[in-house]
Amino acid sequence: MELQALPSRIGQVRRIISAQLRYWHLDPLIDHAALGVTELLTNVHRHAQPDKSCTVEVELLLDRLTVSVHDHDPRLPTMGFADSSATSGRGLAMIAAVSESWGVRPSDDAGKVIWFTLSAPSSTTAALHPLPVYGSTTDGPFGPDAAGPLEPSAALIRTRSAVVG
Repeated sequence: MELQALPSRIGQVRRIISAQLRYWHLDPLIDHAALGVTELLTNVHRHAQPDKSCTVEVELLLDRLTVSVHDHDPRLPTMGFADSSATSGRGLAMIAAVSESWGVRPSDDAGKVIWFTLSAPSSTTAALHPLPVYGSTTDGPFGPDAAGPLEPSAALIRTRSAVVG
């Protein structure tokens, strides 16, 4: 879905994603997915330039849910994490804490894509085949440019146990 990352829209997107996950019988993922998309859209609202327009994509492939946000600002986020008493600057740290993996990469049409993945319960996804898939694997966070080697400054993928640049 395409939207302006305004506070009123962030709540709507959170509700849409929650409803889609309920439809897919992925209720255990709702809290983490809603938190993650809220943090990513808040970052677009606070930091993206030249505008606040973005695209949110949700994909369920096999047993992995991927949520991505594409904005038009080519600047990659700083990866410094604020201390635990800070009142802002902890969004990516929270995403890292609740997701299986996350990352950021430059987009082909300017801007960047920030994404995170959550593991879907295998018993749930087995009962849902065939699944409706929204978005495209060629346009999503793992698009054709993501397959080749990237310069360390061009992309960053973080998992709970490792950082690969």
